[in-house]
Amino acid sequence: MGDLSGPRLVRTCAVFRPGALAGPTEATKTALRSLAKRSLALQQEVQALDEELERLAVKTCPTLLGIFGAGSDTAGALLLAAGDNPERVRSEAAFAKLCGVSPVEASSGKVTRHRLNRGGNRQANSALHRIVMVRLRWRHQATMDYVARRTAEGKSKREIIRCLKRYVAREVYGALTEGQAPSAAPS
Repeated sequence: MGDLSGPRLVRTCAVFRPGALAGPTEATKTALRSLAKRSLALQQEVQALDEELERLAVKTCPTLLGIFGAGSDTAGALLLAAGDNPERVRSEAAFAKLCGVSPVEASSGKVTRHRLNRGGNRQANSALHRIVMVRLRWRHQATMDYVARRTAEGKSKREIIRCLKRYVAREVYGALTEGQAPSAAPS
């Protein structure tokens, strides 16, 4: 059994037929079968919920799922952050601050640098981070070009990821506001 992959091992354990509990081997097989069946049931439940989440995300904002690296889970987190705070999302900068990706000056002495805002919705920030990581992992061409350019400028990987998260927030805000009528200017 050592050569079986995780999913295959679970399926194999789910079909165990341990028989009467006469010793530790049968007890182990019974426990493994029970855990494997539960694992398979939970996987089916997760898959059904993911499908429902994707359906709702497409219904709410179809352009959001068109962003490279955005899946139904990240779209759901971003829609939730924006939907819970419609009065706070008046501009791209406000959305970035809401997601915790607005730059905050963190300079000391001769070094001028920025860091990300520690405030904001942590789930939305995490969703933006996942999008950036997917783009880096799957070598999204525009992202790779940006990383190469900023690395040549002497930026650290951490600073580059900060800038990429802000860029993705800009892209997400555009997707969220696409097709909506412009809001009236505050008086």
